[in-house]
Amino acid sequence: MLKPLAYRMRPTNIQEIVGQKHLVGPNKVINRMVKAKVLSSMILYGPPGTGKTSIASAIAGTTQYAFRILNAATDSKKDLQSVAEEAKMSGTVILLLDEIHRLDKTKQDFLLPLMESGKIVLIGATTENPYISINPAIRSRASIFEVFPLSNNDIKESLNRAIKDKTNGLGKYKINVSDDALNFLSASTNGDLRNALNTLELAVMSGKNEKNETIEIKLSDVEDCLQKKPISGDKNGDSHYNVISALQKSIRGSDVNAALHYAARLIYSGDIQSLSRRLMVIAYEDIGLANPNLCSRTIQAIDAANKLGLPEGRIPISDTIIEMCLSPKSNSGIAAIDEAINRVKENNYGEIPNYLKDNHYYDAKKMGIGKNYKYPHDYPNDWVKQQYLPDKIKNDQYYKPKQNGKFETAFSKQYQKLLTAQKTTNNKKQ
Repeated sequence: MLKPLAYRMRPTNIQEIVGQKHLVGPNKVINRMVKAKVLSSMILYGPPGTGKTSIASAIAGTTQYAFRILNAATDSKKDLQSVAEEAKMSGTVILLLDEIHRLDKTKQDFLLPLMESGKIVLIGATTENPYISINPAIRSRASIFEVFPLSNNDIKESLNRAIKDKTNGLGKYKINVSDDALNFLSASTNGDLRNALNTLELAVMSGKNEKNETIEIKLSDVEDCLQKKPISGDKNGDSHYNVISALQKSIRGSDVNAALHYAARLIYSGDIQSLSRRLMVIAYEDIGLANPNLCSRTIQAIDAANKLGLPEGRIPISDTIIEMCLSPKSNSGIAAIDEAINRVKENNYGEIPNYLKDNHYYDAKKMGIGKNYKYPHDYPNDWVKQQYLPDKIKNDQYYKPKQNGKFETAFSKQYQKLLTAQKTTNNKKQ
């Protein structure tokens, strides 16, 4: 049975990996690890088709270690035992464990000592956040690396390589892929290289003819295989991002008709995924505290739209976009967290006050940990005057409320009241 193109085109060494340069580029962590031949277990997390399996395959190919792939959800402990037996014979086996977030306790307990001894170099792959979904015992024994969606150029590079490759790719066929088709395929798979490669193969194989003539792959062929329509004027893939940008700026600017127009372009192209994600971003970035209930309703509408699918999904999306445009706006939330992050980046913020530290991990009595902490629930209105920021930055103010909408106006009044009281507390310490 012929394996899918994406499977056949997996890289066999680090140099063949497309994208993820923050991990496999020159002098980056995985590249250095492979060159030094000092491998450690790792967890790769990110969206589907972004190169998690490719990185594992390339590491194995570059180091010449045995490489095995199992799935934490469907493969049994017996399968793990087979890999362990192979590791005893050959020395080291690189095991890619897909869906590692679904690893049960029995399999985990079996793996832990093998990871400790280095007999198995575990490369876990997951689309879930490992800090939430993966057991701490596994996390503590593995480095955690995030992988990101590939760029259009990354995907186009891989598609061209597959078209020319005569051994594992499509090079044995006479193929002519139009620029429009290649650009659309690169831009329309949302950074998922697996999807792009397999769609290309479907277009080629369904276009074969008995006379062995050149297989012409046009934009309409890719559109048919993807079941997506290109956004009008999308000659190089940029229009997709331009439409999303225009949608957000139109909602931010309260222009209902413009926002509906740009949403309609995405709906017409069948790209409900990008539209859903962008609406969630807009809700929290641009509406935010001016109308927190709308943020929740946006999530509900997107959930409904995705369950309904198109064309019916357009209805809750339309309702939400209209309300977002006409709602009061506030970006104070994103501005506040960005300012706080910038302060952290400076790495000059001082020590957490002792009375706020967790006294489970210290000689609390000796160090004064927890001493003089005032428990707010023991005071009227669940609030007590107490300094929470480190001394060095005790007067920092990241949140700058806006007077847009009844919610943030009310938040602003409460914030100013608490801020005044807090300043009094901080100044008394001087």
